[in-house]
Amino acid sequence: MNFQSFGFLAFLIITAALCLTLARRNRSAAAGCLTLACLVFYVSGGGWAALLVLAAGLAVSTAAVHYLAATDLRVPAGGGGGLACDRVPSQRRLCLVLAALWHIGVLVVFKYTGFLTGGAVSLGWAPLGLSFFTFQQLWLLKEAYTGDFRPGPGDSLLLYAFFFPSVVSGPILKPQALFPQLHGENFLRPDSRDFAAGLYAIALGTAKKVLLADNLGALVDTGWRHPSELSAPAAWLVILGYTLQLYLDFSGYCDIAAGAARLLGLRLPRNFDSPYRSLSLGEFWKRWHITLTSFLRECLYFPLGGSRKGTRRTYGNILLVYLVSGLWHGAGWSFVAWGLLHGLGQVAERLWGSRRERLPAALRWALTFGFVNVAWVFFRAPRFLSALRMLRTALLGKWAPPGDWLLENMFTKEAAALRMIFPGWKPWISPALAFGLFLGAMAVVLWPRNTLERMEDFRPTAGRALLLAVLAAWSILSFTGVTTFIYSNF
Repeated sequence: MNFQSFGFLAFLIITAALCLTLARRNRSAAAGCLTLACLVFYVSGGGWAALLVLAAGLAVSTAAVHYLAATDLRVPAGGGGGLACDRVPSQRRLCLVLAALWHIGVLVVFKYTGFLTGGAVSLGWAPLGLSFFTFQQLWLLKEAYTGDFRPGPGDSLLLYAFFFPSVVSGPILKPQALFPQLHGENFLRPDSRDFAAGLYAIALGTAKKVLLADNLGALVDTGWRHPSELSAPAAWLVILGYTLQLYLDFSGYCDIAAGAARLLGLRLPRNFDSPYRSLSLGEFWKRWHITLTSFLRECLYFPLGGSRKGTRRTYGNILLVYLVSGLWHGAGWSFVAWGLLHGLGQVAERLWGSRRERLPAALRWALTFGFVNVAWVFFRAPRFLSALRMLRTALLGKWAPPGDWLLENMFTKEAAALRMIFPGWKPWISPALAFGLFLGAMAVVLWPRNTLERMEDFRPTAGRALLLAVLAAWSILSFTGVTTFIYSNF
């Protein structure tokens, strides 16, 4: 069930109305109703087979978490329990390893069989949101093992695993980001400010996706279908278009997810913090997909030793973390290249050191933004060699204005809607309109305060209500033919 659909709007309205009404009498029953709604949402998008796969993984996690919670990590060896206490740490480690191997194994089987066998064997499908589900369950296991999380009464691991705003494409929830809220006063009892901020985020997130990301995506897809016909300026337009499309698509999803959660009295962790304003790659990864970066840092980088075991080991750990990040996003050499590029970029920045900080801020921004643009080419390319060809065209291609054919699929949904209202109208797309789209997208991604920052002190006004009503109406008119969110594929 796509977020940008009439079906999701109906589902959200019905779920919020039922759960909030029921919560006035019995919040435990309302929480059960919300959990059931989350399962219905997942089955509608992933099907029963996908639910069974993830339910098996959840059963493994649940058993492991309760065992880890029941055995104290800090039991002194030989103290009180004799040899039984001596065996506890090794048994806990074994439990953690086995549960983690289950989740990693399922992810590898469904997502990487084709890649590992060179295409000789492929299952052809994977459960919806499997990558996000796997990392979230691994985070849960890690926190239970260290003793930082212990399930208590009212802590529903089922709701944690299938919470509908985040189950498909994140954010990846650390246990502490959700479970304490389930006991808070606002859970399923949002105040008027939360409700208004939630509607605001949903409207803006939908507009980011439908009005900006999808129209940029039309240009990007057209360019990638006919790469040999691109001039150098056109290639750069396609590259920049994808840079903007990807952020607006994923950021729009996270805005909608945050808004939907806020309607239910819950706050999702921030997943984006205006990453394209970063002045370094290190800063970029503190702002881009923040929950993924946090997971990789806490569950992979730190256990590997982080930066505590010498310079060479630190650089090796950085490269491994970004290699894992690339492979997590997709099973292909282009994703491997994308991850390694970012890893090498981080190492280069460390080697450059304080000398880089003495450069003008505008130059540091341009270097960072340019590197990110080039790296996204490998992320978008269907194959590694395709990425190299696109970059070669951008650097060495002929110098000519982009052809009108590159713009022909933009605003088709809006044009179709307008033809329904004005049957005799013949739409056309001008370069000026495309330029306006790029300019508007750049303004959104570089705006000093992003959506989630504005949600924190949101105040409804007549002007904001009118603007959101226009954006919502425009987005709804454009729902027909809207593509799915990019990160839903991962």
